[in-house]
Amino acid sequence: MTSLSSRRNFLDLVDYDAADLQKILAIGGNVKSGETDLGHALAGKTVLMMFEKPSTRTRVSLETAINQMGGTAIVLSPNDSQLGRGETVADTARVLSRYVDAIALRTHDHRKLTEMAKYATVPVINLLSDWSHPCQLMADLMTMQERFGDLSKLKVAWSGDGNNVLHSWIHAAERFGFELCIACPEERMPAADALQWARDHDAKVTVSHDPEAAVTGANVVVTDVWVSMGDEKAAPSLHNMLAPFRVDEELMAHAEPDAIFMHCLPAKRGQEVTDGVLDGPQSAAWDEAENRLHATKGILAWCLGRSG
Repeated sequence: MTSLSSRRNFLDLVDYDAADLQKILAIGGNVKSGETDLGHALAGKTVLMMFEKPSTRTRVSLETAINQMGGTAIVLSPNDSQLGRGETVADTARVLSRYVDAIALRTHDHRKLTEMAKYATVPVINLLSDWSHPCQLMADLMTMQERFGDLSKLKVAWSGDGNNVLHSWIHAAERFGFELCIACPEERMPAADALQWARDHDAKVTVSHDPEAAVTGANVVVTDVWVSMGDEKAAPSLHNMLAPFRVDEELMAHAEPDAIFMHCLPAKRGQEVTDGVLDGPQSAAWDEAENRLHATKGILAWCLGRSG
């Protein structure tokens, strides 16, 4: 395992090899099935949750996981933290490490996470940044394994915006060996650094501007909201640009008959996905959402060395 220190942070999928990521998935899966009991794994432990961006699934799944594992969760909003009043990330990390056993941060700026991890003496977990969303991907991977088993045999298609979640999909494709076919508008491609990383690591990642070609023969079709937090002013132009990439019943028909649809939610119905797909028989979005809880337990147990 590669990490920023001897501690087990969870900042990005690239900080772990496939074997370690599979161990985390196995912990979460075993807890979900009842094979492993982590009801007291975090007894006496406190996890600080810091949110600079709004959250529903991430906050509820993490706080529930901490409580169900016997730990204590503390939640800070931007107004509760001195980070919003000029205290440095380094000073915040040093102080908070004296109080809590792990720090989980949802932020606009990925550099805050890496700096927090540099100066903290407890594990730091990425709850979402402008660069990536690794906790979400662990739930997605768990969902795919439940449906298909061996991930390396799958073709995953992404149709939509080239955003932070897609960066984590690129990382996952390399780590687990599945094919990832990306369809994005030319103006909304994933970051050049993410694509270069994929090339440098011989990942099976291709990029085009043709959603039908990307989805043809896919086992998994994925999308995300067109307007991420912070992009609201660009919403009208983004809607026009991304309309051809909407996942509807016609586009899903090009995937394999047993293909599943996934979306990290919240969904803007009628924009990036139609009701017929999100509520249809191929949708795995609700299992995916549930698995945020189980995957998070795996991450917490791994980071805090309490895997049972």
